[in-house]
Amino acid sequence: MTAWRRTVLMGDPEHFSVKGGANPHTRTWLGIKRTVNRERAIRQWQGLRDRLRDLGVHVLVVPPDSEQPGLVYPANAGFMVDVDAEKPLDQKRFFLANLLPSRAGEKSHYERVLTAAGVPLAALDPRLRMEGEADFFPAGEHHLLTYGAIEEQRFVLAPGFPPWKRVYGFRTDRAVASELCDIVAPRPVLEVELLLEAHYHGDTALCAFGPGRRHLLAYREAITSDGWDQLAAAFGDRLIQLDPLDAERYAANSFTLTQGGESFLVMPDGLSSDLLDEIRERGVTPIEVDVSEFLKKGGGSVKCMIGDLGPVHGEGPSDHGAS
Repeated sequence: MTAWRRTVLMGDPEHFSVKGGANPHTRTWLGIKRTVNRERAIRQWQGLRDRLRDLGVHVLVVPPDSEQPGLVYPANAGFMVDVDAEKPLDQKRFFLANLLPSRAGEKSHYERVLTAAGVPLAALDPRLRMEGEADFFPAGEHHLLTYGAIEEQRFVLAPGFPPWKRVYGFRTDRAVASELCDIVAPRPVLEVELLLEAHYHGDTALCAFGPGRRHLLAYREAITSDGWDQLAAAFGDRLIQLDPLDAERYAANSFTLTQGGESFLVMPDGLSSDLLDEIRERGVTPIEVDVSEFLKKGGGSVKCMIGDLGPVHGEGPSDHGAS
C-alpha cells in the first residue's frame, strides 16, 4: 500500500520580528511597531511543529534570515496546483507569490528550498501583487480568490488623537484573477472581496476544512455582501458563520488535515466551545495550539505559519531546506 504523508513548509523563527509593520496587528494604536518576545515565539513555533509531527505531517523547515523575519509565514510563499492530489512533488507545480515590497526578499529563499525539494516552480505576472495560498485556495468544488485594494502603506492625517492613522490596504490584486482561472481550469473560481484591514488575507476570514475541504468557516463582516452571497450559494449548510470574538482570534486561520481516514483542524487556541462543537459535528477533530505571539505581533496565526505542499510519498524531502 502506498504511503502518502502531508508535507508543509514552516519558517525557522530565529529572527522573527516586526520589520515592515505591514498590517494592523504589527503596530500599537500610536502606529509604533510592536516588539516580539523571541523566546516565547520560538517556544510556540516548536509547539506547532511538534503537534503537526504528532499528526503525521512532514515539516520542511525554511532556514532563517535576519533580513527576512517574515519567513515565519510561508503561506505567502505561493500556491501549489493540485495541492491535495497524491502525486510526487516533481509532478506538481508551485507558483511563487509576488509579495509586497517589504517582504519581496523572501521569494529567493522559497525558490531555493522548493528547488532543493524537487518541486517544479512557475511564476505569475510580476506586475500584479498576489500573496499565495493566503488569498487563493481550494474550497470544495471551487477555488476561492480573495482580494482588496492595493495601497501604498503610509501614515495619513486623521481627526482625533493621535492625529494620524496607518493605511495598510490588502495584499492581492483582483487583476490576477484571469491568470489564476486559467491555471486551475476547469475548476470554477469564486472572487471574494475583503473589507477589513485586520483581515487582510482571505485565510484570516475564510477556512475550508474537512474531507475534500467541503466545509467553510467564514467571517461575514470581513467580506462584501456580494462575496457572502456567492459563498452561501456555493456552500449552503456547509458554511459556518464565525462570531466576531472567534474571528478576532483568527479562527479562520487554521490548517485542515485529512490523513489516515481521520480529519483534523489545527486552530489557534482560545476559541468558543460553540465553534469547536460545530466543527466536531462535521466529523472533524479541532486541535488548538497557542501561537498568540505570531498573531499579536505579526498578524498571522496557524495557517499563516504553514505552507501546504500536499501529500508526498514516503518520508518526503529532507526536514531542513537548502541553507
